[in-house]
Amino acid sequence: MESAAQTAVTPAQASADADDRDRDFDALAFDVFARNCPSRGTLEHVTGRWGALTLGALHEGSLRFNELRRRVDGVSEKMLSQTLHALERDGLVHREAQPTNPPRVDYTLTPLGHEVSERLLSLIVCVEERMEDVLRARARYDEARGAR
Repeated sequence: MESAAQTAVTPAQASADADDRDRDFDALAFDVFARNCPSRGTLEHVTGRWGALTLGALHEGSLRFNELRRRVDGVSEKMLSQTLHALERDGLVHREAQPTNPPRVDYTLTPLGHEVSERLLSLIVCVEERMEDVLRARARYDEARGAR
């Protein structure tokens, strides 16, 4: 059996291990279309109903949980909490708890979250600007198929 001294990792070894892990990530080719690619999960978090709306709301600035819940109309407390945890884990949202009574928790976008939300907001604006076209297309579709 090895002693603790034989298995101890020096700071230089730990730094080298971290550098190796960083190089491993840098060498990965992420492909969202591949079943096991981790980017697929992040894409789901970002483009899901609550993720997209949460990122869009936080693009406007820092919000507390209940402010965010009011801004993202229709989201349940449970779904917002799950969404925020996923976005925080992905490095898109920063959660800051203030040691006050009652506790205060603020949510803000990280630089990565800000970049992602900028791109997402472009899509949101496009959809909002083209909703008349979408509604006409829906009406034509429904009429052609005898929708109820």
